[in-house]
Amino acid sequence: MPQFSYKARRKSGELVTGVLEVNDRSAALSQVQRMGLFPIAIDSTSGPVGGNKKAAKGFSFSNLLPPALRELKGRQRKPSLQEIANYTQQLSNLIKSGMPLTVALNSMAHISSKGIPSSVSKQLKQDVVEGKSLSDAMARQGVVFSDMYVNMVRAGEQSGALTDVLNRLSEHFERFAEVQSKFTSAMVYPAFVALTGLVIVIIFVTKMLPTFLGIFQGMNIDLPMSTQILVHFSDFIRSPTNLLIMGLVAVAGFVLFLRFRGSEMGRRAIDGWKLEVPIVGKVFRMNLFAQFARTLATLLTNGVPVLTALKITEQVIPNVVLKEAIAKTREAVTDGKTIAQPLARSGIFPQLMIDLLKIGEDTGDVPGSLRNVADTYENQMNIALRVMTNLIEPVIIVVMALGVGFLLLSILEAMFKLTASIAQ
Repeated sequence: MPQFSYKARRKSGELVTGVLEVNDRSAALSQVQRMGLFPIAIDSTSGPVGGNKKAAKGFSFSNLLPPALRELKGRQRKPSLQEIANYTQQLSNLIKSGMPLTVALNSMAHISSKGIPSSVSKQLKQDVVEGKSLSDAMARQGVVFSDMYVNMVRAGEQSGALTDVLNRLSEHFERFAEVQSKFTSAMVYPAFVALTGLVIVIIFVTKMLPTFLGIFQGMNIDLPMSTQILVHFSDFIRSPTNLLIMGLVAVAGFVLFLRFRGSEMGRRAIDGWKLEVPIVGKVFRMNLFAQFARTLATLLTNGVPVLTALKITEQVIPNVVLKEAIAKTREAVTDGKTIAQPLARSGIFPQLMIDLLKIGEDTGDVPGSLRNVADTYENQMNIALRVMTNLIEPVIIVVMALGVGFLLLSILEAMFKLTASIAQ
């Protein structure tokens, strides 16, 4: 009979290892769970069982597709932060209720989870049944579960506190989803007002203005300068040739921008500009500082080593300038230095964050200090968002008022001149 070695933890967190003689990995997993243990890994010590799995696969028409099309066909959409938070909370609730992990994953495959297809849960269950740990199974689903997620789950497995880790992960992604939602909501109204104003101007210039111009041109009067400018502008945007040229220029400019942004120099220039631009830059900075502190605190709280936590945080942060600063910090920490000193030398992170980190290092509670940093900068970001919204709205309204005012002035001046010529 095949033998399987297992590694598991008791509810107290104590690590247990042993060998079982059972028919397959599924039976080994069931027996470990019946012993009241939390399985971490199950490996065969008797060689492969069950023959060649590849040979058992049936014929599929998708195999006839070119490799590029097969890859595109099977590509999984990256779920949103809120979708990840909901999935994690559901899985945590099932495990907390006393369900074995495989049963919980089987239930997740039948629970509606927006953004994460049931095939993900089915594959996770299959991998766990075959003896893989949950973290290793999630690592194979890289589109859905990030390195941060996998490392935190691995830390939860090793400490025997998987449900606590899943709860913290759910709270983590929930918080970031809320921040993302606030930023999006703050930009919706100004964007809607600007788009509405642009549509009104285009409709007026292309549909209504030609009617007025026909009246003025029939009276053979000299149009005022403002009206002439409006006439030339209307003729320009109504010309199919000009529209084609503008479209080609816009497409070319967009392609060049994408190429520039895709280059290392371009990414660094754009990310640096985001940090320095007035008003909006403060929102970006506060969000990035809060994201850095919250992510690093979450990882350290769950037992992820400092160097690994810094590496994952570096990957999570979406700004090249901050990535470079975190990478230099990680190199300095490798040399035995504290986190606060190399962060201070980068010149990017604010002094308040450095001071709070130093306090955490002195008291031995770096995760707690990082959570305070995250709370502080999330509050400052909310304030900066309100200020930005309060400034953008009147600016857009003033620009729209000037545009509409110029349109009205152009028409009224022409009408006054027409009235004067009739009176004469």
